Amino acid sequence: MEGASKPGTTTEITQTTKGLLESQELYQYILETSVYPREPEPLKEIREATANHPRNFLATAPDGGQLMALLLNLIHAKKTIEIGVFTGYSLLQTALVLPEDGKIIAIDPDREAYEIGLPIIRKAGVEHKIDLIESPALPILDKILQDPKSESSFDFAYVDADKDNYMNYHERLMKLVKVGGLIVYDNTLWQGTVANSKPSLPETSILSQLIFSKVEIVKETNKALAADSRIQMSQLPVADGVTICMRLY
Repeated sequence: MEGASKPGTTTEITQTTKGLLESQELYQYILETSVYPREPEPLKEIREATANHPRNFLATAPDGGQLMALLLNLIHAKKTIEIGVFTGYSLLQTALVLPEDGKIIAIDPDREAYEIGLPIIRKAGVEHKIDLIESPALPILDKILQDPKSESSFDFAYVDADKDNYMNYHERLMKLVKVGGLIVYDNTLWQGTVANSKPSLPETSILSQLIFSKVEIVKETNKALAADSRIQMSQLPVADGVTICMRLY
């Protein structure tokens, strides 16, 4: 849920609620057995720095980040775009994977949250790979597309921002990401509410209110992606649901 532009939202949701597994113990087992032991120290630092943030539920889950790192390596990504940054966990994950001359255009209207992770990103020695643009994403994507050389120039895109605009982002990213490149969408199973309208969260919580208000939008997004013949896709029950799209043409 990273990058949602709702400053001031509060909740007590912890990182472990990111998992969609019925067994919290099994999700914790996955984290402790295969995710945390391989998590680079800077990522651990930024995850722990984010844990006490009142909107910590916006951060990319570590199992989702691990999957993203694998995808980036598989396609030998060098130039990426990220919509929704928050404190920068997924951004740092990407920067650590990209080669020394790799570049990330990162877009988020909330610079304040990014300042939490920035010292860790600097210490990790990867800030030079990041071009952070403090702005809503749509006008920036449109501006990038004004340059014909930008079309099909990106290897990878990660979207973890306002759900209302996912398909607006998709249409633009389908021009920016090259054929064979990947677009990854986070939160596409939306705490399981796409299949069950009753999330296992207190209905009075702010997170529950957010989930209830956006579930139909997420469902429509999933239908639209499934019907898009321009992509090959796979929706995975990792973290809060991750949909991986490869551009076919």
